[in-house]
Amino acid sequence: MLLKDLKDLLATNTDRALRIQLADGESVPESFHVTEVGQVSKTFIDCGGTVRATTACVLQTWLGSDADHRLSSGKLAKILNASERIIPVDRIELEVEYERGVISQYPVTRAKVSDSEIVLHLGVKHTDCLAKELCGTPTAAAIPIKASGKCC
Repeated sequence: MLLKDLKDLLATNTDRALRIQLADGESVPESFHVTEVGQVSKTFIDCGGTVRATTACVLQTWLGSDADHRLSSGKLAKILNASERIIPVDRIELEVEYERGVISQYPVTRAKVSDSEIVLHLGVKHTDCLAKELCGTPTAAAIPIKASGKCC
């Protein structure tokens, strides 16, 4: 899901509660806060020597001691509008950072709107070899990847 998609959704549904659902079906407790909105850029070289770059908008969530806290869609819209000073482009992927044992970033895969709430559905991120053709590794996800010595 793109940041623009979430902004558009929030602008037309300012009176809804927000809920975040992890890929395994568990929900982030409703008392979460969005403590940071950031643009995270990563430039890297893969094991085959190709330079690559990614950019995402990351919403950092935090669970404080205020168990009665509820972030509304209107409040999140205001936070995202304030972030335009540092995130001038909203056609970037949206991720949620959440701590559940370890701090992880989850891609927002979709949003579902009901009469009372907006549910952000999170996916999972996986590591991958981006130069399989150079490594001689199979491309099918079901086959374990083994290094051949040519790259990774």
